[in-house]
Amino acid sequence: MTDSNASGESEPIRVLVVDDQELFRRGLTMLLGVESGIEVIGEAGDGIEGTDLAISSAPDVVLLDVRMPKRSGIEACVAIKEAVPSAKIIMLTVSDEEADLYEAVKSGASGYLLKDSSIEEVAQAVRVVADGQSLISPSMAVKLIDEFKQMSKPEREQVTGLRLTERELEVLRLVAKGMNNREIARQLFISENTVKNHVRNILEKLQLHSRMEAVMYAVREKLLDIP
Repeated sequence: MTDSNASGESEPIRVLVVDDQELFRRGLTMLLGVESGIEVIGEAGDGIEGTDLAISSAPDVVLLDVRMPKRSGIEACVAIKEAVPSAKIIMLTVSDEEADLYEAVKSGASGYLLKDSSIEEVAQAVRVVADGQSLISPSMAVKLIDEFKQMSKPEREQVTGLRLTERELEVLRLVAKGMNNREIARQLFISENTVKNHVRNILEKLQLHSRMEAVMYAVREKLLDIP
């Protein structure tokens, strides 16, 4: 297994697990704890405790349940992103409701996985979002696209006037197809750093905050061949 984090003397990815189901939370903490390049630095059982712990420990990645007492995962996501902007958040939930997914994306989550995902999928999600990318369960990606196909065009006409270069449009289309930076680099015969620069420029030009929002934009602006 050759992931970017395991390849040198880089620091382990520091992870916080927040879930009100103690058995699930402890199990996830134990299993992630033996994964290469990942260190679980704490766990919390509700949204308020999770937010406080995130603020005090500044983790790289927070695994956050959507439905929790005292403060929901969505509310905790907003609070954590405000207080610790560098923290990447993965929503972990039993819910495949489109509304939850939409709210998670709008709240700044970088990933959205169902709780029946394997530990390998969760560990890979942690590595992917720590690297600045987004990840979503394939079944949920379909729901996300369906949801945004139904949306009427918002007041974003001023944004569409900001022209992307042909190369940036190519990169955006591949991002919207769910490809990561390495896959995009291979497809376009360019370096991963070049891809990262293109993605950064795309988000700045379109006034977007995440790759997931870029997917929504691509669908809304009909940049993909979606029936």
